[in-house]
This record gives sequence, structure tokens and C-alpha cells, in this order.
Amino acid sequence: MKLNDGFLHSMHQAMALLGTQDSAGATEVVQRALREMTIGKGSPIVPQQHPQRTLMRAALQHTQTQSKQVLAPVMRETVIDIARPGDFGTHFYANAAGRRQYRLYEPASADGGPLPLIVMLHGCTQDADDFAAGTQMNVLAERYRCLVAYPVQPRQANPSKCWNWFKPGDQHREQGEPSLIAGITREIIAAHHVDPTRVYIAGMSAGGAMAAVMIAAYPEVYAAAGVHSGLPTGCAHDLPSALAAMKGGRRFGMKDEAEVSPNRPLIVFHGDADTTVHISNATRLVHGFDAQSSLLNEALGTVVGRRARTVKRMVSADGVDAELWTIHGAPHAWAGGHASGSYTDPAGPDASAEMLRFFLDHPKR
Repeated sequence: MKLNDGFLHSMHQAMALLGTQDSAGATEVVQRALREMTIGKGSPIVPQQHPQRTLMRAALQHTQTQSKQVLAPVMRETVIDIARPGDFGTHFYANAAGRRQYRLYEPASADGGPLPLIVMLHGCTQDADDFAAGTQMNVLAERYRCLVAYPVQPRQANPSKCWNWFKPGDQHREQGEPSLIAGITREIIAAHHVDPTRVYIAGMSAGGAMAAVMIAAYPEVYAAAGVHSGLPTGCAHDLPSALAAMKGGRRFGMKDEAEVSPNRPLIVFHGDADTTVHISNATRLVHGFDAQSSLLNEALGTVVGRRARTVKRMVSADGVDAELWTIHGAPHAWAGGHASGSYTDPAGPDASAEMLRFFLDHPKR
């Protein structure tokens, strides 16, 4: 069944209203679409003659049901997928370190030249669908023709589904979880038309800390990294030291900061009201990029209903770029994220769009 633009727009509008708990408004949108759905010169469509009308009636029934209950995140993600023409498939990868599932978004507009690849690492308690819904990275991937991969950390590996960024066996090249994530990345590069100079990695919280591990361990694979509410690599060696680092305490076993030499571009986002991961970790992430720096003055102003932020552009002694986004008043949440995903802050600047902009500006040299 081919879905026309009017149908998709009405469905998207209705479900957006449901997302704000406006079930009455959503019902009105669907009812209007049903009235306006005609063929030829205005003759009514018989339901069995037009599958879109059947879908509309199902949507109407759904919106009326939702007036009595909160829309579940899984339903919201399903709705988002309806308006998204690409493929969001499930795959598996295994090596000596174990086995991991991953989701891969392939844009409908994949034909043409080689595509960038973004690997997204979710935070604790999250999964691929939740992270995709909250970050809306698949929507951007369709617009800008990118592949997006979401490796999944199972409970068997960590009871809270956190990436084990704080374990020595999961902090080094070709070992543990880094080898699994790199293996997934290489598998996608081999199986799809990927531009090897535009492969990136990003993550939130524990996923952000693991993204920092990955860019340090595999600079030949990833062109740049994005870390949201995360921590620098090597700041912990077990759970107690991880908790201390998260609170901004002593960093166990880290190299002297003077020895750190960044080798790939990095963009960092962190809320200054984050009570889960202290914002001092954001400053530590960009240490070594301070040979040159400048504040973006236009980013200091406020927009009604949006959080103020301070953006610092930095360059290392070797000419490697970094950006540090401090989001004022923001909690431990993905800035500008969609409310259908967990740990999102819709009032923040659009971290997904800014990360993608930064990534595409920094292919591997």
C-alpha cells in the first residue's frame, strides 16, 4: 500500500497531539481526514475499496481509546515509524567476546553515493527503540541520507543494561564490549554502501562514556564522536570508582592530563543541573582541545520556552576540533529529545541535529 502525503501528515499530526495528551485534538484530526478522503471528483471512498481509510478508522479508534490512558512509549515509536519511509531492521553480531543485537536504520533514499554511518550507544535502562525514539536520529538520517546503528546492551551483560565503560576488560581495543561495537561497525561497513571517511559514534550517559572509549581505541574506524552526559575514558576501573567519577570525584588511573593528545574531533553536551553525572566530566572530556577556544556569543541568548546554553569551540595543538555545549538548568537527559523516549529534555537545544552537523563537517582526514 502506498501512503500519500496527506494521509501521512494527518497520522503524524494526530499522534503528535496524542503525545501531548490532547486526545480530543487527535480525534478531530483523524475525523477530518476521513471526511476529506475522496476519489475522483469528490465521490466518497468505500472502506473496503481504500486501505488508507481502513487505517484511518483504526487510528480513530486508537485515539479514542487513548483518551482514557497514557500513550505507551512503544506505541509512540510505532507511530513515528509509520511516517518514516526507511527500514529499521534487527541484526545480530557475535565474536569471541559474546553476541549483541543491533538495530539498523536504512533511509529510503539510500540509492546514490556512499552513506555516512552513525553508531548510537544508548544509556542505562534504555534499548535501541527507546533511544531512537528519544533522539529522533532516524528522522534526521532520512533527511540527510545516513545509516544509523543502535547496538543493544542486554541485561545479561549488565543488570541495568549499561555499557560497562568502567570495567578494565571493556576499555581497550579488541577486547570485550569495544570489540563487539567495533565488530558491528565493521560488519555494516562491509555489507552496505558506507563512506569509510564518515563513520561516527555517539552515546548518552553510559553510552557516552563508551563512545569516548571507542573513539580513543579505534581512531582508524571513527571520524568523530559525540558524548552526551558522559565521562572520559579511563576514569574508573570498577563500580565504586565509576560512582565516584560520576559525582565528579577522583579519577582512578587516568593519564596525566598533560599527556592526553586528542586524535579525533569531539562534540560534548552536558546539563549543568545534571545530578547523575557531574558536569566536571564534560570539561575533562575536552581537555587537550584548549590550544585555541572561542565562545559562540549568539548561543548565549535565550529563546522563549528553550533552555539557554553556552557553546565553546575548541582546537587542539594538532588542529583537532571540539565543541562543548553547556545547557543551563538541564538534567541528565538528551537535549532537544522527543518525549516518546526516556531521559529526554525537549526544552533543550537539538543535540541530535547539532551532532549530525558536527559529524558531517568532520570527515576523517
